[in-house]
Amino acid sequence: MFTRKILLSALFAAGMIGGVATPLTSVAAVDLFLNFAPPGTHREPIPAPRAGYVWAPGHWQSNGNGVRLNWVAGRWERARPGYSHQAATWEERNGQWHYRASRWDRDGDGVPDSKDRRPDDPKRH
Repeated sequence: MFTRKILLSALFAAGMIGGVATPLTSVAAVDLFLNFAPPGTHREPIPAPRAGYVWAPGHWQSNGNGVRLNWVAGRWERARPGYSHQAATWEERNGQWHYRASRWDRDGDGVPDSKDRRPDDPKRH
């Protein structure tokens, strides 16, 4: 009887820990601002077109703490019918540089679909 209570308690505790430790499926958006401009463009050869793929050019990307930038080489992205690929860029805003990650855009207006009120706007142009 005592062993059975211990076993049930242990199973209950393990279930509670598992429920608390389960990661949430959410998207974390992190904005990165630098007080200095990223280095100039890095020369890399652009390969010949490849059917069913879009070339995503290389770009400078932070190592996470904003102190050092690393070059990320260009790569092939599988094409997504009905979407346009927006390459990663650095934009200057009020003297600071903001990193904008590459993304897929459904209507080609440059606004990420997650923040676009009308991602399929037929009157966008």
